[in-house]
Amino acid sequence: MEKIIKHINDTNASYRSINAGDAKNTDLFLDRSCFELFKDAGEKVKIRLHKDNLTQSILFIASILPRKYDNSSIHKHISFSRRFVYNQLAILDKFFTVDGNPVDTKIQEWNLRINVPMKNGEIDERFYFNGLIENIEYIDADSNAQIERFTIRNYLAGGYSDIEICRGDGDYFDLKIRNTNSPYDDGKDKGIEQLENPKLCVPHQVIYYGAPGTGKSYVVKQLTKGKNVIRTTFHPDSDYSTFVGTYKPTVVDTIIYDGSGHRIKEDKEDVKEKRIVYEFVGQAFFQAYIDAWKQYAENMLNPEPQFLVIEEINRGNCAQIFGDLFQLLDRNEYGFSDYPISADIDLKKQLSKSLAGLDLSNLPEEGVYNAEETAKKIVSGETLILPPNLYILATMNTSDQSLFPIDSAFKRRWDWKYIPISEGKENTMPLGWVIEINGKKYDWWKFLQTINNEVGELTKSEDKKLGYFFCKAKDKKIDAETFTSKVIFYLWNDVFKDNGFDQDYLQDQNNETLTFQRFYTTDKYGNTIVNVNTLEIFMQNLGIDPIEEDTNRIKEETVNV
Repeated sequence: MEKIIKHINDTNASYRSINAGDAKNTDLFLDRSCFELFKDAGEKVKIRLHKDNLTQSILFIASILPRKYDNSSIHKHISFSRRFVYNQLAILDKFFTVDGNPVDTKIQEWNLRINVPMKNGEIDERFYFNGLIENIEYIDADSNAQIERFTIRNYLAGGYSDIEICRGDGDYFDLKIRNTNSPYDDGKDKGIEQLENPKLCVPHQVIYYGAPGTGKSYVVKQLTKGKNVIRTTFHPDSDYSTFVGTYKPTVVDTIIYDGSGHRIKEDKEDVKEKRIVYEFVGQAFFQAYIDAWKQYAENMLNPEPQFLVIEEINRGNCAQIFGDLFQLLDRNEYGFSDYPISADIDLKKQLSKSLAGLDLSNLPEEGVYNAEETAKKIVSGETLILPPNLYILATMNTSDQSLFPIDSAFKRRWDWKYIPISEGKENTMPLGWVIEINGKKYDWWKFLQTINNEVGELTKSEDKKLGYFFCKAKDKKIDAETFTSKVIFYLWNDVFKDNGFDQDYLQDQNNETLTFQRFYTTDKYGNTIVNVNTLEIFMQNLGIDPIEEDTNRIKEETVNV
C-alpha cells in the first residue's frame, strides 16, 4: 500500500481554540485498514505538510463558515470574518518559517497509536495519531502578539474533506487535503449536533399598519408565538425614560444605628426602618436589549431571537421616546447597528451590571467595526449596539396617524407592512360573524364591505375604514349593544362628524338625520338601551337585508332568471 484516502467526518475536524482539551486537538483517527501504510514506520511518523495546500484548505473553510459544531462547551464557534482569515494566514506564514526563512513544506512528527491499553484494562484497537499540535506565536489582525496551537484538525472540514497520505521520497509521508463543494455523510458522525440556523423571514424593524381592526396585532402575535417577547404600548405621555429606564423611588429596609454608630437591636435582632431610595428601573427597551445580548452570547451562530413589540407606535412622540436610540436603527447586512451610541453615566452603570461576565470576544469583524474593542465597550455599557437577534415589531392604525406624525428620517429606518382589510378566516374558512339586531342576523362581512365603500367615497382615504376585527364577536355574534357602542360610535364621531351627515343612508323616511342620540332610548325603568329600530333603518338604508331575507331574495332572483 503506497497511499490512503480517508474521508473526514466531524469527529476528526472542526475548528477549536487553544484552550480546547488536548485530546480534541491532537487525535486524528483513521480506519484500521489504513495502518498497513505505516506498519514499518515505527512509533514516530514523519508527516510532510504543504503550505499551498493548507492555505487553500483554510480559505475553503472560511467559505463555508459558520461551521458545524458538537456538544463540547469549550468548542469555539466560528463565523466568517476578515479577521479570521487574516489570522489563519498569519499562523500559516509563521508555521512555514524555519530559522527566519519562509519554506513551502514542513515536517511534523506524529505519534502512531494502535492497540493501546486503556485504564479499564481493555485494549483500544483503534488506529490513530496524536501529538499533532505545535504552539505558534504570530501577530494578529490588530498587530497584537498571539499564541495559537497549530493542528491539522483546524484545516479539515467535516463532510467536505478527504485527506490523502502517500509515501514520500524519503522517510516521510506526504499529506494533502482534498475538499469538495458537495458534502458527503459517511454516517460516522453519531452524536454530532448539526448547526441549525433558521432565518426569520422578518425584517429587524417593521411597522405593521392599516385600518383599525385589520388584525395587525394578531399578525405580530403569530410571528412571535413561542418566542421571547417584551411588549409595550406608546401613548402621548411616553418618553425616553418610560421606554428605556430611569431612576425611581423604591422602599427598602434599612438598619438603624445609634449616635455612636452602633446597630440598634431588639431581642438580638437589628432594628430596621423603611426608607425610600432611588434605583434604576429598566423599561421595555432596556430589558429587550439585555436579553438579546445574553442570548447572542450564549450561541452566536444561532441565537434565540428577542422581540420588542411596540403597539400603537404613532400614539407617542417617537423622536422624544427613542432619543439617541434613533441612531441604532440603522442596521448593516449582518443585523448589527451601523452607528453605535454612547450611554450616559446612569445607563452605562446599569448596563455594565446587567451584562457583567458576558463573553462577546468572538463578534464578527465584518458585522462590527473593531470587533474586539467594541465587544469590551458593549459589556462595560460604554457603547450601545443592537445585536442581530433583536427584532422590533410595531403596529400603527392609519386612522390615528395625525396624533404624532412620524418624520421621514424615522420612517426610513423601518420596513413597512400593510395589512389590508379582508374577511376573517380560520384555516381558510370564513369566520361567518353576524350582527344580531332585534332577533335578526346581518352578515358582518357584507356590512363591512358596504360601509367601507361609503367611507372611502366620503373621505377619499383608506384610513377611516373598518377591519374585520374592529370589534369582537361572542360565539360569532356581535350584539346590538356592542355594534352600537363600537361601530356606530366610531362612524358618527370619527367619520361622519368631519364629513357631514347629508348622505342618503344617514336619513330616515322623513328625511330627518339619524343623529347618534337616536340610536339610544330608555326603557320603562329609565335605563338607557339601544334603539334597535334606528339600527334597522340604518341597515336598510345601506341595502343590507337580514341573512334569511337576503337568502330568500337571492333564491327568487335565481328562479326568475
